[in-house]
Amino acid sequence: MKEKVICGLQQVGVGVKDANESWKWYRKHFGIDIPVVAAEGVAERMLPYTGGKPQPRFAILAVNLQGGGGLEIWEPRGRELNYPPQQPMLGDLGIFIAKIKSRDVKATYDRFSREGLRLLTAPSQSFAGLEHFYMSDPWDNILEIEQADEIFTITKDFTTGGTGGAVLGVSDMDKSIDFYGKVLGFDVVCADKTGIFDDMNGIPGGDRKIRRVLIERSKPFEGPLSPLMGPSHLELVQALEAPVVKIYENRYWGDPGYIQICFDVRNMDAVERDCQAAGHPFVCDSGVDFAMGDADGHFTYIEDPDGTLIEFVETFRIPIMKKWGIYLDFHKRDDHKPLPRWMLKALRFLRTND
Repeated sequence: MKEKVICGLQQVGVGVKDANESWKWYRKHFGIDIPVVAAEGVAERMLPYTGGKPQPRFAILAVNLQGGGGLEIWEPRGRELNYPPQQPMLGDLGIFIAKIKSRDVKATYDRFSREGLRLLTAPSQSFAGLEHFYMSDPWDNILEIEQADEIFTITKDFTTGGTGGAVLGVSDMDKSIDFYGKVLGFDVVCADKTGIFDDMNGIPGGDRKIRRVLIERSKPFEGPLSPLMGPSHLELVQALEAPVVKIYENRYWGDPGYIQICFDVRNMDAVERDCQAAGHPFVCDSGVDFAMGDADGHFTYIEDPDGTLIEFVETFRIPIMKKWGIYLDFHKRDDHKPLPRWMLKALRFLRTND
């Protein structure tokens, strides 16, 4: 059997009331303006998380050619949305913050300040020594703008790229470190500190005493899309004194807030084998016949030790110039070899500027 290949953090999923409205905001302020997928459909293969029945939805998967993962913006349709009963707090279980890459954190902060965005903290050094600050989008989703040294392309209009990781609330730090190391290869602890952190003063629950751990991969991402997605890391947070709740408790997949983190992979059979061996079998599996708009692939989900959804996608093809039927086809590509940069830059033909 072929080995599992993890190509990078493909996207962070976020549920919203109006996908087009939210994407317009992310385009305007972050330059996430390449719509790889924009499609209506019915979520028929997520039944454990949609009340046991298919649910209509509209989804946009968009990326920024400065590099990083994308945002997958989900709009449930045909039902009422279930909002969290209270604002999620630092240490609550699940995805609490999406990290956004920036090649110039101070310039990004100054621009957002001029634009009147909701900035929660000033730029400072994180516990891992990275320059960063926190902000919120109009729908109370917290974003961390974080220093990134590897940029795929540079544009004059934006200093931000795409997603570079996430902050996840966990209940047992050592158990979660073991899980993310074995299953996703995030096997290097870059920072591990306990306390109340000044740089988090301003985000909900930022005054809590926590254990805070940053993990990275010792093995670089590889595969066709790895140059575009670039490196990423995960920040695990365990609240040590305050009570916590599951952010997605009693809500459906796609409801407002961060839904999942997704990794682009090759050889899904090998991914399944390794997940089962680690005690985390697939909880959803689309099968190899799944198409989403003009893109084709195979998606699966597992749960981390606290039930947070981790998605894997083996990409088969994505559009480049839909009008002329031109696609990037991955069926015969080397699983380990990155695509040429010029080929990935052709995604610019999908750009939306409005």
